[in-house]
Parts: sequence; structure tokens; C-alpha cells
Amino acid sequence: MIQEKKASALSGYLMSAVLLVLCVVVTYMMIATVRSGGSGWAVAAWVAALVVALLGWFGLSIVNPNEGKVLVLFGTYVGTLKSQGFWWVNPFTSRRAVSLRIRNFESAKLKVNDLDGNPIEIAAVVVWRVVETAEAIFQVDNYENFVHVQSEAALRNLASTYPYDAHVEGQHALRSHILEIADKLKHEIQERLSKAGVEVIEARISHLAYAPEIASAMLQRQQASAVVAARTKIVEGAVGMVEMALEELSKKQVIHLDEERKAAMVSNLLVVLCSDRHTQPVVNTGTLYQ
Repeated sequence: MIQEKKASALSGYLMSAVLLVLCVVVTYMMIATVRSGGSGWAVAAWVAALVVALLGWFGLSIVNPNEGKVLVLFGTYVGTLKSQGFWWVNPFTSRRAVSLRIRNFESAKLKVNDLDGNPIEIAAVVVWRVVETAEAIFQVDNYENFVHVQSEAALRNLASTYPYDAHVEGQHALRSHILEIADKLKHEIQERLSKAGVEVIEARISHLAYAPEIASAMLQRQQASAVVAARTKIVEGAVGMVEMALEELSKKQVIHLDEERKAAMVSNLLVVLCSDRHTQPVVNTGTLYQ
């Protein structure tokens, strides 16, 4: 595996001045040699020197903030320039700029089956950046496309290992455990992208829904679960209120009820408290036992 290393470089301002002086001096000497009737070899030597001086200008390179330039000399990796500024390097090296800025992308809406086999739609936002330029350039063919493909593959794998909703207490689910799922997704994507010199900063689910063909059925299921949960809460509260009413009546000795009348009172109170419609009161104008 090719590891990133720092490339050696000289100040571009200094080398610009040196090259400028060199070009002027060589040009002057070449003209002087021609005028003085020097030999053809001498003129050719000064021409060659001028060509070398002009080639030196091709070694000047600018490195912008949050940018790296990978240097390759005749097929051999020689280093990476990461320090911003104006530099001079070997003019025969090829230089490829690599952005070190933080980037993000949103995956397409993927249709996969969750742990329970239900078809769902899921998408994620991944925030990433290049930290090892040599690995990003030489280990994979196209690191940007590699990031996109591997992120979607990790998202598919994650979605198939968790249910959409938790049906067992303590079970992790895609919809209810957002932070845990995001952390798991980040680590899984990082494992896949580490060989490309990429650091994953954040990964979060941006879209999560049942597939259209089962969305209505699952909505009815969720509504039924909500109704059951609400009714359970209502019954728990009603039983507590009935118990409190009987205790208060007994404590303050407002009225003495036998077991049969207590049962009737409990039944009536539960009907009133648990009914989903307004109850109609019936006034008893006779005795308690009529």
C-alpha cells in the first residue's frame, strides 16, 4: 500500500527570481557570443542553457488552502504538497490536485428489506473528506465514485440487519434508535473507505419510510398499536380513579356499600371513564336498591 509522504519543494518566489536572472544572463551571453562570432558549439551550449532555464518555469506551482498536490515523477510517487502557498518543484513531475475540504452527499432512496422482511425506502447523508492523498489517488480508481458506491452498500447492509420498528422491548430499530443507528452506519462506512484514505465525519439517515405497496397496511398497524397503547393507559388511570373513589368514600363514611353495590359502582365508573363517547347519565329517584 502506498503511504502518503511530504514532498520537498522550494519557495516559488525565490525560484522565480533565480530563473528570471538566469534567463536574462543566458540570453545576454548567447547574443554576445553570436555577435562576437563565437563557434557554433558555444552558441548551441547557450541555447541549451536557455532551454533548461525556460523549463524551470514549469516547476512553479500554487497550492490553495485545504488542497494537496500529488507529485509523480516518471511513474514514481515522490510526495504530496499540502502547505498552501507558491512553490517550486521538479518541472518534470506531474501534479494532481486533491481537495481536502469537507464534502457531503445524499444517497439515492434505496429500496431494501429490513430485518423482518418488510420492504422499506431508506437514504442517508454522508459527510467526508480526504486525509491520505496517496491512498485516494493510487489505491482506488475513482475515490469519489468509490465513496458513493461503498456508502450505499453499507446503508443497504445496515438496513437489512435492523427492523423498521421495535416489536420487542429493548430491541434497536431504525425508526426509534436514530443516534445508535447513525453511529453504526458511520463506523461501517469508515471500515469500507479507510483503504481509500477517506475519513467519514458523519453519517445519518435522511429518509426512512415503508415502501408504497405496504405503507397503508403498516399505517393501520401503527394506528392499531397506538389505540391499544392509549386504551391501556386509560384503563390503568380508570382503575386508579375507581380505587381512589372507593377509598375516599370508605374513609369519610359518606355511604356504606355492600359488595354487590361496590361491584355495580365499579362497573358504572369504568364504563364512564373508559368509554370513547360521552355517557348519558341516568338519575335514580328511588331507593339505592331499586
